Amino acid sequence: MEESKKITIETKKISAYYGDKKVLHDIDLQMLENSVTAFIGPSGCGKSTFLRLINRMNDYIDIFRKEGDVFINGEDIYKKKVRIEELRKQVGMVFQKPNPFPKSIYENVIYGLRIQGMNNKNMLNEIVEKTLKQAALWDEVKDDLKKSALGLSGGQQQRLCIARTLAVSPSIILMDEPASALDPISTAKIEELIYNLKKEYTIVIVTHNMHQAGRVSDKTAFFLSGELVEYDDTNTIFTSPKDERTENYITGKFG
Repeated sequence: MEESKKITIETKKISAYYGDKKVLHDIDLQMLENSVTAFIGPSGCGKSTFLRLINRMNDYIDIFRKEGDVFINGEDIYKKKVRIEELRKQVGMVFQKPNPFPKSIYENVIYGLRIQGMNNKNMLNEIVEKTLKQAALWDEVKDDLKKSALGLSGGQQQRLCIARTLAVSPSIILMDEPASALDPISTAKIEELIYNLKKEYTIVIVTHNMHQAGRVSDKTAFFLSGELVEYDDTNTIFTSPKDERTENYITGKFG
């Protein structure tokens, strides 16, 4: 069943540099549609750099350069003709710390749509309700949509940021440690959300939390010193990894 899913994201011989320092080494990876792929590994192993290659966030860093190719649905996203705004509509990103804008809850959700010039109030209202429901936040905020998003709790802010990401209709959602700044109850809500969202989206998550990777992901990639050591079904990675370094990391011998 799993094998019939199509490849949504693929990298071929990807290497990355900050100045002269090589931080990723020749990585080939295929990620499937409607699944959750987790990147695990110690701090500084290259997993966030690799994640940001998928929506070209590293382009903002002057000393960054990459070799190799990144494809989304078979299209090379680093081609000259690719419009980065279009790419980032397709590939949404949720950051480690919630980053709501100092606006109302309602305006936060539709921020990206306003930029695109959408002003149809009925459509905007529908999208706000739909995405806040998808982000499991609607029941908590439906009577307070005009209130500032900054008044929400950390966990609510992160779910609002997820709703904001969903509002522009991406097909892929990147999450860079989305629950690391949250308490256990908020973390559990985010994890449940990830599980539900994969029915409609392809999700890639960077996490330091091994248990979280085990709970939410279908596939897990273990990075170490810029190398992809092992990539397999999450269950296999956690119960019978093929590489000793993976086993040592998962059992807490280092990292």
